[in-house]
Amino acid sequence: MGTLTGTEGKATMFYLRTQNPPRYQAELKQAILSTPGMGTYTVVTADEYLSSISPDRLPGFNIGLEVVIGIAVVIGFLVIFQSMYTAVMERTREIGILKSMGASRAYIVGIVLRETSVLACVGIILGIAASFALSAALEARFPTLDFVINIPYVWKAVLIAFIGAILGALYPALKAASKDPIDALAYE
Repeated sequence: MGTLTGTEGKATMFYLRTQNPPRYQAELKQAILSTPGMGTYTVVTADEYLSSISPDRLPGFNIGLEVVIGIAVVIGFLVIFQSMYTAVMERTREIGILKSMGASRAYIVGIVLRETSVLACVGIILGIAASFALSAALEARFPTLDFVINIPYVWKAVLIAFIGAILGALYPALKAASKDPIDALAYE
């Protein structure tokens, strides 16, 4: 690191470990700063240092993260919408048969939304499993790096994915339910 920063042969940081960190950190920090010539240096505890480099302290990081999440939600919504719309259009004849046999609008909407829910749940489970597998593989390949999967973010992602799937399938489901049985049976 010294070669990269032009400080070769010089120390840029010292780490000190105390026997009982919470108890002696303040005393040690004060002792270092009161040593002649050391008052100009910055002395911080490990907790203070780690909190200063967290994503919450990086300007614009959370805004950028929210923009990326928003774009992913919109793309996911459109993909699910297009997939379900195509599936409904391909099943127009079957929907016509169900409607001619007396299936209600709610029943048709329920069928499409249940199918979407099952597909969304399978996709969510596969996505989470792939994320944990990738994290484990990366940690095995790069043992000095830490690949953290934050569980609250996993739950947020599950919620966003499931709600996006249901909303993406709602219009195709309502369109399928509003089809006239005669037109649907004649559809090729």
